[in-house]
Amino acid sequence: MTDYALIGLLLVVAAVFPLIAMFFGFLLRPRKPAPVKKSTYECGVQTIGETWVRFRVQYYIYALIFVIFDVETVFLYPWAVAYNQLGLFALVEMFIFLMILLGGLIYAWRKGVLEWV
Repeated sequence: MTDYALIGLLLVVAAVFPLIAMFFGFLLRPRKPAPVKKSTYECGVQTIGETWVRFRVQYYIYALIFVIFDVETVFLYPWAVAYNQLGLFALVEMFIFLMILLGGLIYAWRKGVLEWV
């Protein structure tokens, strides 16, 4: 088989295997619906009133900033490993990349996004 046929076979197996497992799970599961099973479970405590809670937008902004700097770390590791082979051009590119991220952090800081109110 060629390399592409092996990749195609892997994709077919990866698509079919979960479907087979879900089919057998559907056949073997117990079918006894009850009001307790359909109720909302919240850490073992019965919910009182509305179960939907609004979160402040700042939680999401903190999460997005974390993801941005986490992705930055993903780019920094391979660059640091291959630094000796890349030369001065890669150093300048990484410096520009870090300055863009630092500029975004300074912008968010000055806009007051990072203040916890």
